[in-house]
Amino acid sequence: MSKQVTIAAHEIRPGEFKEININIARLPSRTQIDTPVYVYRGLEDGPVLALTAGMHGDEINGMEIVRRIIDSGHIRVKRGTVVCMPIINVYGFLNYSREVPDGKDVNRSFPGSKTGSLAARVAHHLVKDVIPYINYGIDFHTGGAMRTNYPQVRCMMNDPKNVELAAAFNAPFTIDSPFRPHSLRQSAYKQGKNIIVYEGGESIRFDRYAIEQGIEGTLRLMKHLKMIDSAPEPKEENRIIWSSSWVRAKNGGLFQSHINCGALVKKGQWVGELTDPFGEFKEQIKAPVTGYVVGLNNNPVVNAGDALMHLGQDNVCKIGGGAED
Repeated sequence: MSKQVTIAAHEIRPGEFKEININIARLPSRTQIDTPVYVYRGLEDGPVLALTAGMHGDEINGMEIVRRIIDSGHIRVKRGTVVCMPIINVYGFLNYSREVPDGKDVNRSFPGSKTGSLAARVAHHLVKDVIPYINYGIDFHTGGAMRTNYPQVRCMMNDPKNVELAAAFNAPFTIDSPFRPHSLRQSAYKQGKNIIVYEGGESIRFDRYAIEQGIEGTLRLMKHLKMIDSAPEPKEENRIIWSSSWVRAKNGGLFQSHINCGALVKKGQWVGELTDPFGEFKEQIKAPVTGYVVGLNNNPVVNAGDALMHLGQDNVCKIGGGAED
């Protein structure tokens, strides 16, 4: 006999596709704001996998990944259930914003509150209506404004199940990442649910490669969970990043990168330059360590202390070159 699968108080029967609208709140105009949830249950029993995106309303790559999974029919798995939430933060999406209108970050507001701030209310609905009914999840994100992240999974590497899920996804980089306080990933873990985070591209800009990597990694994870029978082979070798650091601007000016995101750079390598608009100074930016460029600033105008690039080190990099003295 098939087990019962329920999402947000809606029972999902074998072979059924259902759209569920979770009412969050109203706009000041009294317009209702609903968060759509698309659920498909396979004919055979299996795990429940949540695919969430748009926690930050300007991070559209994740939305496109989940949209394509629905549109292409990949949501229609043979076994188990897929729960797709393309846009969690509808408010931020409408305003091209990371936050909700009160300025709070939904992903720093878990487990939320029914009567709390707007961000806390959005978080509360996830914790109450979705998280208790899933087994695993992928939360899709991008880099911040004008900062791109090379396709990567972030997970707790000291947890065997997290490591298993990340290995199955097989992104170009897997980064050992502790829980952010009051995040979806931390809140779900406290309920015994394992969620990994996928990062790729930057906000308010489609990144074709990051989108493709996100879809293909999701399919590999589905195959690992025996929800489907086949999935694409990885295009790149997976590298485990155990530590990372930001290269920051010592002075304000105009930044030009000489390397691409995802590249391996050597300690002391010339990776960019900083100039002023008037031609009065030019500063070479050198890599302080050997590492992979897992994140890169695309904004040419920087202030002193701004992040220029994010360098990640695997075990090979650590052996090959440490920080400058």
